[in-house]
Amino acid sequence: MYLIKTPLLLKWYYPSLTWNKSRTEKVIYLTFDDGPIPNVTDFVLKTLEAFNAKATFFCIGDNIIKHPEVFQRVKNDGHAIGNHTFNHLKGWKTDDETYLQNTLKCQKLTQTNLFRPPYGRIKKSQVKSLKSKVFNVQSNLELNIVMWDVLSGDFDITIAPEKCYQNVIRNAENGSIIVFHDSLKAFDRLEYALPKTLDYFSKLGYKFLSLA
Repeated sequence: MYLIKTPLLLKWYYPSLTWNKSRTEKVIYLTFDDGPIPNVTDFVLKTLEAFNAKATFFCIGDNIIKHPEVFQRVKNDGHAIGNHTFNHLKGWKTDDETYLQNTLKCQKLTQTNLFRPPYGRIKKSQVKSLKSKVFNVQSNLELNIVMWDVLSGDFDITIAPEKCYQNVIRNAENGSIIVFHDSLKAFDRLEYALPKTLDYFSKLGYKFLSLA
């Protein structure tokens, strides 16, 4: 089970995390988790370019190692890079020190102040650990842990591509941070929903910006 629209209670429980940006301007923040990988990330980059859109890619360190040329294309196209741990760890099932070290391993590759916990699951103790001076000293950056307020559901193989698209356009608003995935599992829904989302909000006068 997952929620398309992030409830206010969850935002209240984790007030130090970034759930959305300013509601005053017509700007949407598209984010892509789990890449970079060939073909799927390339499709995302071409689609974004067609709409003059910028986005944020929360990358898995292991995929950066496997596909450095795709990672370089993301950076060359002017998109923001985020840390998504080295091995896509689930925070709730990982001890704090292992989680920290795995994130730092990815940080050596991403060199970013943006972090998103895989599955959106992170303990408060891990939030504290990641935001501690230990992380800041090693990375020379102040960490911004980024969540979302709209989940496309593209990872859900049981829903139709049209449902994925509707999830986004019915719930996104000014300042929304929207989650898609540049992964093979999500591609059937992503391939359909992403260009339609960009077209829909572009016609409404929205800009698409990165988080950095």
